[in-house]
Amino acid sequence: MEMNKEVIITCAITGAGDTVGKSDKVPVTPQQVADAAIEAAQAGAAVAHIHVRDPQTGLGSRDVELFREAVELVRASDTDVIINITAGMGGDWIPDTDDPTKPGPGSDMIGPEERMAHVKALLPEICTLDCGTLNFGGDSNMYLSPPVYLQKMARMCQELGVKPELEVFDLGMAWFASSLVEEGLIDAPPLFQICLGIPWGAPADTNAMMAIRNALPAGSMWAGFGISRMQMPMVAQAMILGGNVRVGLEDNLYLDRGVLATNGDLVTRAKEIIERLGGRAISPAEAREKLGLKAKN
Repeated sequence: MEMNKEVIITCAITGAGDTVGKSDKVPVTPQQVADAAIEAAQAGAAVAHIHVRDPQTGLGSRDVELFREAVELVRASDTDVIINITAGMGGDWIPDTDDPTKPGPGSDMIGPEERMAHVKALLPEICTLDCGTLNFGGDSNMYLSPPVYLQKMARMCQELGVKPELEVFDLGMAWFASSLVEEGLIDAPPLFQICLGIPWGAPADTNAMMAIRNALPAGSMWAGFGISRMQMPMVAQAMILGGNVRVGLEDNLYLDRGVLATNGDLVTRAKEIIERLGGRAISPAEAREKLGLKAKN
């Protein structure tokens, strides 16, 4: 596969991780999320991947009204950007220490319809589907996304006319996501995001990215990213391997060692890497054509 010189930059604006106390640049309120998405678009991102947070606690939220406020603020702006909202909230399971059959503190487990409630309400151009279950970071944290849930969510995406971005954290998830394509649950061209460096999925290195890329169905569109200090190296790696890229404060807080970044800073740095490698960051309109999207915003 040849190097991709027409690159889609996605900016993951805020995520749901416990990062608010680590950087004052992390957007919390819907207005801050929207402003950061606009900033990222103006810096060169074609896609804004949006989570929302509880304005009081700063913790990740799946409140439909918070999503509505953030998305409508972006749509009302003069800045064109493809809106990509998460459908990954509601899969957190932490077993109770006394009774592992029950959820412990921090768990938030809901069904497929609830995970898609804000997607159904807002009809973004893209939403993410996290394509499997993962031991996620801490000692007892798990992210649960059963096959039957994902099959139903993929069908809902087709019915709503929203393109799913298939998030894969390891080879097994890529295998399962490919089965959704084979079953006709994903409209062509399928869109994948290779997510690297998240404990305990695939590491952020060349071998992992190449192995997962090679497992994707023919004709797939894909992007890849690494978290933390591997964010910018994986920008270059994804482009060289023929993919698109993702940066943003969901995945990494720093521009350089000890220098906290904004989303716009990270997009600007990614764009510089792309241009130094002989490519260019394409516009939202060009990205829509490349991904086969119908504009909703």
